[in-house]
Amino acid sequence: MKKPNVAIAGLTACFGCQLTLLDCENELAAMADRFTFAYFPMGVTTRTIEGDFDAAFVEGAVSTPEDLEMLVHLRSRSRLLIALGTCARWGGIAGLKNNEPRLPLAETVYGGDAHHIDTFNPGPLHRFVSVDAAIVGCPPEKPDIIATLAALLAGTLPVFTAYPVCMECRERENLCLLIERNKLCLGPLIQSGCGARCPAAGMVCEGCRGPAAETNSVAQETLLREKGFTRDEIASRMRRFSWEWDHDQDH
Repeated sequence: MKKPNVAIAGLTACFGCQLTLLDCENELAAMADRFTFAYFPMGVTTRTIEGDFDAAFVEGAVSTPEDLEMLVHLRSRSRLLIALGTCARWGGIAGLKNNEPRLPLAETVYGGDAHHIDTFNPGPLHRFVSVDAAIVGCPPEKPDIIATLAALLAGTLPVFTAYPVCMECRERENLCLLIERNKLCLGPLIQSGCGARCPAAGMVCEGCRGPAAETNSVAQETLLREKGFTRDEIASRMRRFSWEWDHDQDH
């Protein structure tokens, strides 16, 4: 059987999502045996995009013309395009300042050269092209990456859990940081799959996996307001990793 041809690319990102794939050390030999990584600048020496791909995994948000050109190029050559990580799926922390003018932000980083930097507000992949699947997480969980690759071999796409992190917290019998400690925990709203790692260690859920399906953000805000948090605090936390989350739409 012909090995699937795969591309793995990064846009505006920290490249931690691609690094997570390379961290699957016990599975790397099997991956190399079953897939042809035809384009993967972080992992192989080939740096040019040639031919078509069965699947392209794209990490990062789109924030420059070069990002957009790369994304459209990969989309046109790939049967499946998969968003790799929270920045690719939701915009991520790259979009934290999307409500502010772009030029002053660029000047903070690049100084006098900012006027020569061609950049725009970072956005998730689905704002620009069609996306077939997503592996969320900042960074993604190794099992999710492996499950996606295994599904590709079977000619399908993986099905991940759709319930919020709170379900995993209950399964682990964690202390509820929201109810019992009055902390601004986003567990009721965020996509599960992390094993509630942060709450299990006594840290609130920051929302790095993005919003879960069919959550009730109105009820969550009401509860948090009753606990003394302001609406601005709540909205800021909810949009930390997914700035497109239209909090106002729920009212």
